Amino acid sequence: MTDPESTPPQQQEPPGSTGEMTPRPGDEMADYTGRDLLAGRLALITGGDSGIGRAVAIAFAKEGADVAVAYLSEHDDAEHTADLVRATGRQCVLLPGDLADSTHCRDVVDQTVAHLGGLDLLVNNVATQEATSGPQDISDEAWLRTFDVNIHSFFWITKAALEHLSGGSAIINTGSVNGLRGNKSLIDYSATKGAVHSWTFAMAQVLVDRGIRVNCVAPGPVWTPLIPSTMGEQKVESFGGQVPMKRAAHPDEIAPSYVFFAADRLSSFYTGEVLAPIGGETLPG
Repeated sequence: MTDPESTPPQQQEPPGSTGEMTPRPGDEMADYTGRDLLAGRLALITGGDSGIGRAVAIAFAKEGADVAVAYLSEHDDAEHTADLVRATGRQCVLLPGDLADSTHCRDVVDQTVAHLGGLDLLVNNVATQEATSGPQDISDEAWLRTFDVNIHSFFWITKAALEHLSGGSAIINTGSVNGLRGNKSLIDYSATKGAVHSWTFAMAQVLVDRGIRVNCVAPGPVWTPLIPSTMGEQKVESFGGQVPMKRAAHPDEIAPSYVFFAADRLSSFYTGEVLAPIGGETLPG
C-alpha cells in the first residue's frame, strides 16, 4: 500500500512509466482469482497500458475475456500488460496512437473488432491532466487537449463501438472524485470528469432499451504513472494523504469495480451508476 511516509519525492516526463515509480504500484492482479465471469467476452480498454487500465485488462483476462488495449506511446508498459494478459491464456491486442484524434478512435474500434472478432465490453479509461495554479495558467491548447483525451475520446469510441455492441454489452467509464467535488489545481481535468459522469447518466438512459448497460467508476487517489508525470515532487510525496484512509489506492484495489460492472452475473440491474472508491471520503448529496 502507498502512504505519504513511503512515497519519496519523484517526477517523470509525461506520460510516465511504471518502471520508474517508487514504490512500484500494485497493478498486476497477482493474487486475483477469476471465476469465468467474463468467459468469451471481447473487451476494448483505453489507457490500458498501465495503472487502472492494466489492472482491469488482467482482471478481465482472468475472468475469461480477450482484450484490446489502446494507449498513447508507452510501449514497454503496454508490452508488459500484454504479456500478463497472454499468460492467462487470453488474447491481447495492442493499439498505440493518440486518442485525442477522432479518426484514430474509430480506427481503434475497427482494429479491435478485426483482431478479436467482435466487441461487447468497452472501458473508456484514457485520461490526461496537468496541475496548474489557476485558469490563467491553462492555455487554450491545453484546455482543448484535456477535453479531447478525457471526454471527446469517450464519445468518439463509444459512437463507433455502438455498431458492434448489442444486448448484454456493457460500457464502463472512468470518472474521478475530482468530477464529483472539483479540484482547484486540476480545473480542466475536474471539468472533464464531471462531464464523464453526466455522459454516463445520459448514455445509460439512451441505451437501456437496447440492453446495453453504462456505468462509471470514479476513484479517489490512485498510485499510477499519471501522478509522478503530472505533479510536482512535494505533491507526489504527500499524494493520497488527504483521504481518511491516509493513503492512495493501488490499481489492483480499483479493478474489481470494473469486473463488477462488466459481469451480468454481478450487476445486471445496474445502469447509470457512479461507483466511487475514494478511501473513506464522504460527499454532499
